[in-house]
Amino acid sequence: MGDDQATTESIAVTGATGSVGGRVAARLARRGAAQRLVVRDLNRAPELPGASATMAAYEDRTAMRRALQGATTLFLVSATESADRVDRHIAAVDAAVEAGVGRIVYLSFLNPGPAAVFTFARDHFFTEAHIRSTGVAHTFLRPSLYLDLLPGWADERGVVRGPAGSGRVAWVARDDIADVAAEVLLDPGTHEGRAYDLTGPEAVTLGETVGRLTSLTGRTVRYVPETWEEALESRRATGAPEWAVEGWASSYAAIAAGELEAVSPAVPDITGHPAQTIEGYLRKHPSALNHVEPA
Repeated sequence: MGDDQATTESIAVTGATGSVGGRVAARLARRGAAQRLVVRDLNRAPELPGASATMAAYEDRTAMRRALQGATTLFLVSATESADRVDRHIAAVDAAVEAGVGRIVYLSFLNPGPAAVFTFARDHFFTEAHIRSTGVAHTFLRPSLYLDLLPGWADERGVVRGPAGSGRVAWVARDDIADVAAEVLLDPGTHEGRAYDLTGPEAVTLGETVGRLTSLTGRTVRYVPETWEEALESRRATGAPEWAVEGWASSYAAIAAGELEAVSPAVPDITGHPAQTIEGYLRKHPSALNHVEPA
């Protein structure tokens, strides 16, 4: 696989070395789609049939424009959280429009808003607004919190701490997100101008979540509520910047505020299969909680 810019490719996929972009690229390859993988490191680009790779960073508008020449559709995976994430997204979107990309499918987040409790969801609101402002055809995929990352919410003692109160969240598996993305990318007309909430089949409290983890794994997992200030203080101990600390804590606070309680039929409606449950996911990945000490 080389740094090929053949104009026969129609779908450009960013984040192909990551957890969602990589899954989407693999699904497109299995469907026989020609695609261009836009990555930050060519050495890490997956080798897939029908795919070529090119190197560009979102913030490098010139490189992104060159990388996207000839592509008609862009799957834009949101960048890693950072203080300047919106600026990076805007640069990538503008580069795509300048390169002649006619459609952007953007991996956003559930319930984005300019004053969302979950601070990282604000980035998605402003990115979506910018995509709309360009006039380019678009589809927004708005997943809830990743089911795959749920085990990492517990510390080494099996404790999940945060200010989530009794709010609910419909955890969604990244495989389900990728299945939806592949269908949307391969069927442009049907999904143009749409925004899809992507969730699991039910919304549960963190107390209910850890109860299921405990019963399914035989390892004790507990939820310990924190106040907002307690959550900030416990996370500041990591030495992370304040924007990151607030982002982590606010993911729990958004659950308490009801921002993540939506349950959407989009996964089964678009893919034809049910969204994974917590139980279904853990049965497929029984080692997911190996880092939690046994009861």
